[in-house]
Amino acid sequence: MNNPMSLRSRRILVTGAGSGIGRATAVLLANLEARVVAADVDAAALASLEPELAGSGHRYEAVDLLNVDAIPAWMAGLAASAGPLAGLVHAAGMQRIQPLRLLSSAEYRPLMTLNTEAALALARGFQKKAVSESQGGSIVFISSVMAWSGSAGAAAYSMSKAALHGLARSLAMELAERRIRVNCVAPGFVRTPMFDRIAALWEAGQLEQVEALHPLGLGEAADVANAIAFLLADTGRWMTGSVVTVDGGYSAH
Repeated sequence: MNNPMSLRSRRILVTGAGSGIGRATAVLLANLEARVVAADVDAAALASLEPELAGSGHRYEAVDLLNVDAIPAWMAGLAASAGPLAGLVHAAGMQRIQPLRLLSSAEYRPLMTLNTEAALALARGFQKKAVSESQGGSIVFISSVMAWSGSAGAAAYSMSKAALHGLARSLAMELAERRIRVNCVAPGFVRTPMFDRIAALWEAGQLEQVEALHPLGLGEAADVANAIAFLLADTGRWMTGSVVTVDGGYSAH
């Protein structure tokens, strides 16, 4: 019996692969025999990732996704040199906690660009016939429970992640004829370097309060990577336009 989770020989682009959820995803996909294209703005982080990826045929791309207009052409060049893509995971992102009265456009525009506009540009690049495999593929955007659960100071971040849900649903309809599936994974609070930076700003006891909101406790990046792999593999072949919540029970309240 074939393993429906196997990603053997499938080439999958993972953005934000240098740390956090992106890194855990790249490691898992390599273990499932995918050929990973690991992309991150941090070249040193990519270099440290290389020994962690099992198998061969992986590729490492230092790229700044804030330059959204250049993304489709970059992906076309990538496919021309490395081969067509079977999957795309947009895990790169940024977070900003700022009270509304102090939130300026100069602060939230980079966040919207990376979290949301880059997702659209990546999808535009992926849907090109020269970029994705002829039999279709799978796109996974990393959203957040903050897309529907409010939190003081998280207006810009919530806005950027909520936009991904609408984007995924519309793209799912538009790209279905190409057999390209588009889904979101919405994690709760996960122990990543980004989370650690935010938690360092909290007052005493706030970390315990946040953890208490998750009946199963805080998650790990690998927990989210498992759901991403499910959507990329044949296990998710009848799923599109969906938001898969992986939050330790946070949104069950």
